[in-house]
Amino acid sequence: MAIIREGAKFGAKELILETGRMARQANGSVVVSFGDCMVLCTATAGSVRPDLPFFPLMCDYVENFWAAGNIPGGYFKREGRPGEKATLTCRLMDRPSRPLFPDGYMNNTQLMAWVASADKEYDTDVLAITGASAALMISDIPWNGPVAGVRVGLIDGEFIAHPSFEERERSEMDIVMAVSDTAIVMVEGEAKEVPEDMMVKALEFGKESVQDVLALQHKLAKAVGKETMSYPTPERDEDLVDAMRKATEDKLDSAIRVPEKFKRYDALDAIKDEAVSALLETYPDRKDELKSAFDDIKKQAVRTMVATTKKRIDGRGPADVREITCEVGLLPRVHGSALFTRGETQALVTCTLGTERDSRRVDTLEADITQSFMLHYNFPPFCVGEAKPLRGTSRRETGHGMLAKRALTPTLPDLKEEFPYTVRVVSDTLESNGSSSMAAVCGGSLCMMDAGVPVKKATAGIAMGMIQEGDELVVLSDILGDEDHMGDMDFKICGTEKGITAFQLDTKIEGITSETMSNALNQAREGRLHILGIMNEALSAPRKDLSPTAPRIVTIQIPTSEIGAIIGPGGKTIRAIQETTGTTVNVDDSGTVKIASTGAEGAQQAMEIIEGLTAKPETGKIYLGTVKTIVDFGAFIEILPGTDGLCHISELTEGRVDKVEDVLKEGDECLVKVLNVDNRSGKVKLSRRAALAERGESDE
Repeated sequence: MAIIREGAKFGAKELILETGRMARQANGSVVVSFGDCMVLCTATAGSVRPDLPFFPLMCDYVENFWAAGNIPGGYFKREGRPGEKATLTCRLMDRPSRPLFPDGYMNNTQLMAWVASADKEYDTDVLAITGASAALMISDIPWNGPVAGVRVGLIDGEFIAHPSFEERERSEMDIVMAVSDTAIVMVEGEAKEVPEDMMVKALEFGKESVQDVLALQHKLAKAVGKETMSYPTPERDEDLVDAMRKATEDKLDSAIRVPEKFKRYDALDAIKDEAVSALLETYPDRKDELKSAFDDIKKQAVRTMVATTKKRIDGRGPADVREITCEVGLLPRVHGSALFTRGETQALVTCTLGTERDSRRVDTLEADITQSFMLHYNFPPFCVGEAKPLRGTSRRETGHGMLAKRALTPTLPDLKEEFPYTVRVVSDTLESNGSSSMAAVCGGSLCMMDAGVPVKKATAGIAMGMIQEGDELVVLSDILGDEDHMGDMDFKICGTEKGITAFQLDTKIEGITSETMSNALNQAREGRLHILGIMNEALSAPRKDLSPTAPRIVTIQIPTSEIGAIIGPGGKTIRAIQETTGTTVNVDDSGTVKIASTGAEGAQQAMEIIEGLTAKPETGKIYLGTVKTIVDFGAFIEILPGTDGLCHISELTEGRVDKVEDVLKEGDECLVKVLNVDNRSGKVKLSRRAALAERGESDE
């Protein structure tokens, strides 16, 4: 097979697609190059799985540390299970690809992006989106692509396509998009309170910036693409469907309008069971087809009702938000807590404050990073009335947690200088009927304020949906789980009263228009402001005092030359300070010392010890010292930890002194004044006589 290389302008450089050199036994294989970044992307089809109720698509993003010239950390020194970044990138590949596979195609299918070279200047995640699409385009796997990935930044009012890591640090937004020939398919990212109209412009810019890359994929597919494999086209027995419709139409309309989730499910299941039992006499051995027909009829009934009547399952109008209650400070031993309830969705969100030692170190392709803010989202099975084994964090939980983290990050104080704590927020979903990740955002904002974290302002999130039937298109605020499942869009938008801080868009169709996107953003803003108003009634500002159980952190600065004195040989000194005072002490290379304690007394004691260890004697200052050694010509007196000076026998007191022991003995405490400090030798000259005179005291 000949090697084909084609390129197109993409941001500041050229993006190149190459096929025919690597991984030639995959159904489709493409190497995406951008500068010194290279990602091998493959698309592979396996056996047919008609027994599954879902399309068996697997997406994997493999971070090879050798691609960046790094050796992995840890004991085994090899790549292991996907990290957080890899997991999130797998989702970026899956979400725009999945809706574009045709109905009826049910082969095990795997898209893999394998990082072969990482230049540490540009991220490779968006290259994985484009590469997976290109691999599908040249393969024989049926797929209605292409799509292209792009990251959009905003610096000094100018949009940038595929910004570098350095540019992303200065950017007002960090948005990843997937775009098809005609529409936006997927969006995810964060922003620093960017207004809605600016966000719409950013999405338009991103859409335009990948048109050459989309054309490049069409060109490559035309040159080397394979004939699409055959797959069974779904067929419906219209007589069976009509029979099911007639058996259920009188009861279905009232059942889909039952507001409570489980009561609605029970009503619908009763109708389905009755209809299936009755129709099995006419259609024996076709129970699964009858159930599937009912599900299709139910879905269409809901969609038609919403599109034509503008009334939803639970009776709300399109822009209405469910009833919300907010409670804070529920858990007495927790640093900060909030219970956020929206309709049948509820999240218990907690905030825990820790020290620098509690921060998270992450080994990535680009660099080792330290995270002082963590947000973890959990979705236990009981929240939807199920009984399932716990098997660790799912990709969905990782993605929802990252979305909530992005939403809250712009409002945080500086966790190094302003508020030197490690902050961990955990959102446990207790009930779920849509928008549980947005409950994590709202509850996360409230619990941090309850903990006394000086966040700049409150943040809220809302999940938007869409149903389009013919010419009727309805945008829905605060969607239910069923509206997500039966609708055409899941659009989560988070922000403050000023603007957007994070959002995530997934579609069930081939994409949505910019006009629909703009309408959804503006409707979401109204819903977000409504939610923020209710949150402010519960807690409108961060508490002035931290929880009594939270650590107190005191920061002091010492000369870098004194770091060794604090740590001591083998860490002996710093361990002794911590054991004596019951504190946690951290010292960094800049000489910043952070003392954490659950009580003010311990922190004060540790601070005094450290200040004593690092203090320098000052000429003219009086100290309370301890006599360490007596010699014929005077006494050596310790005035600071590890620092002593000589008080000559002539400086002990007024008049003649025959023996030092006549005035002082070893272990005595006495006031002495520093007469001189020799800068070269460090020798300190002391006077007890001068200290007594200055204080108006004498030995008489």
